[in-house]
Amino acid sequence: MSIEIWLSSPHMGGTEIKYVNEAFDTNWIAPLGPNVNGFETDLEKFLNQEVKVAALSSGTAALHLALIECNVGYGDEVICQSLTFSASANPIVYQGATPVFVDSEKDTWNMCPVALREAVVDRISKNKKPKAIVAVNLYGMPAKMDEILAIATEFDIPLIEDAAESLGSTYKGRSCGTFGRFGILSFNGNKIITTSGGGALVCHSKEDKDRAVFLSTQARDKAPHYQHSEIGYNYRMSNVSAGIGRGQIEVLNSRVEGRRKMHDFYAEITRNMDGVELFCEPDTDFFSNHWLSVITIDEAKASKNREDLRLAFLEDKIESRPIWKPMHMQPVFKDAPYYGGDFAEKLFESSLCLPSGSNLSDADRARIEKVMVNVFSNKKLSDSIVP
Repeated sequence: MSIEIWLSSPHMGGTEIKYVNEAFDTNWIAPLGPNVNGFETDLEKFLNQEVKVAALSSGTAALHLALIECNVGYGDEVICQSLTFSASANPIVYQGATPVFVDSEKDTWNMCPVALREAVVDRISKNKKPKAIVAVNLYGMPAKMDEILAIATEFDIPLIEDAAESLGSTYKGRSCGTFGRFGILSFNGNKIITTSGGGALVCHSKEDKDRAVFLSTQARDKAPHYQHSEIGYNYRMSNVSAGIGRGQIEVLNSRVEGRRKMHDFYAEITRNMDGVELFCEPDTDFFSNHWLSVITIDEAKASKNREDLRLAFLEDKIESRPIWKPMHMQPVFKDAPYYGGDFAEKLFESSLCLPSGSNLSDADRARIEKVMVNVFSNKKLSDSIVP
């Protein structure tokens, strides 16, 4: 019986247990302690942009706190990339605000600067100036940050960079997660490194980090008793989870290398597959960790579609998934404003995420290749008939 090949499974390095054992041995189990402090320092050094990092319970929590620090509240509007996971948009609603969705552009599949400008100008004309912009680095691919930041700066709107999928990616040599007023990281179980669950808020000042930590620990005022002048949240990362993170960050560079090697593997096997295109960096300004490798299938050329491949993989116990369904197509956001064309919709209809883990073996790759070659052989029945 074949063993399941997962889309993106955790990949331990071996030293995680040392930090976890230290947490137990010293009784630092709560959401504070040496591992939390150490993991934050490790991340700050890796990002290398004089940033301050607050370790939190999830990337979603980090985005929620970023919105709070940008003073997003009831009745406000926040521009958000449509082609993304719902966690990029849900915290906007937590604050009683309305997401305004924007289409993607063809080079990076991320927020289209043209549609972004259209959205900002139109919302301002309606006396609804957006309070923030949430731009995502999809599947590890950096967005066109120069153009997006130029618009955010022109209209004085804070940018929140959702780098949940792009730790280890760079744009023009600068680490993803450091471009906006805030950056969002995720350490969910399927990410390039994991703390089992968890995330982080990347800040550019100690004041912003301190405020995030304050809010993430139930907003307790400085007093000998429990006093609260603001609503707080239980969002701080535990010292045990942070211990896993400390071990994981030691192998982060090798995990990026492993994901990129999987991307190279797909580049090689799809090179001669008609109608199959691998999602790649547009030029050398962009360096993707290739958290997930993704292909787009032109059914007219390939004579097969996304579902043909997905179901063939499924039959051999290989996990693959359609790309994120755009937020403006989701029932829960059916009434939200949307700007742009149908590029994200077309990608959703024709694209598939492929197994991309850094821990996949040669045998795993051979199974994946066999299924893909069989599906895209385009061999007609008549070709196999012996005269």
